[in-house]
Amino acid sequence: MGMATTESQFHVLAVDDSLLDRKLIERLLKTSSYQVTTVDSGSKALEFLGFHEDDQTNPDTPSVSPDNHQEVEVNLIITDYCMPGMTGYDLLKKIKESSSLKNIPVVIMSSENVPSRINRCLEEGAEEFFLKPVQLSDLKKLKPHMMKTKVKDQEVEKTEENQEKPEENLPKQEFQSEKIQPEQPQQQQQQQLPNNNKRKAMEESLSADRSRPRYNGVATVV
Repeated sequence: MGMATTESQFHVLAVDDSLLDRKLIERLLKTSSYQVTTVDSGSKALEFLGFHEDDQTNPDTPSVSPDNHQEVEVNLIITDYCMPGMTGYDLLKKIKESSSLKNIPVVIMSSENVPSRINRCLEEGAEEFFLKPVQLSDLKKLKPHMMKTKVKDQEVEKTEENQEKPEENLPKQEFQSEKIQPEQPQQQQQQQLPNNNKRKAMEESLSADRSRPRYNGVATVV
């Protein structure tokens, strides 16, 4: 039960134009205790993720619309390669080009074992390439990729928190330094006072010795 509770915290977005394959992958993911959302095209996947391009002629400037962004966090995307319109490879490229979505792991599925296609997807940033029909054993490879992303997100949050803390403590440090500085001359003056008193006492004793009459052993007769 503990394992199922942990894995159910992960949300997978499954993309496939085939209803049969989509139902199959959904059932396998739910059997593995993952939360699942299914869509039938790459464009709908981007819409669900809140992705849109303001300038269609410039694909290098994708952005995410906060108004349309999904409420549920997506921890992994698994998509078919061969789909009409936008292929799985095209979807992969758009996700990796997006500064807001590029950290989401992407897994590609295909019924065709084409080495050049597999290599191209892996080089573009895909975590895995599964051959259809996808097996339950294949889905066991998904969790490490999602856990790795979770750890990275936590490290980023800690780094941001540590960067904010020195700024909060800076005024206190300046205030303390201002309080310490005026005390230094007082301490020096206190150290100088005993020295001055000693010097003054020595000078007085020396002047007393100089004013004292010296007879050098000579006796005076009255």
